[in-house]
Amino acid sequence: MRREMNQQRWRRSARCADSSCVEVSSDGDEILIRDGKDVEGPVLRFSRNEWSAFRGGLTDGDFDSL
Repeated sequence: MRREMNQQRWRRSARCADSSCVEVSSDGDEILIRDGKDVEGPVLRFSRNEWSAFRGGLTDGDFDSL
């Protein structure tokens, strides 16, 4: 059973000066992402493979033209 969102350990970048950054957590085999300004709002869920592919795309510049 998944933990309640308020029990998750959320992290944000040390470069984030305020709550305007995204926050990341994990829940078993899923990576969770939420808006730091709206902690009660929706949460995006990715499998570890999806998250790894996304991070690889960032590193490879796949999103540079967006």
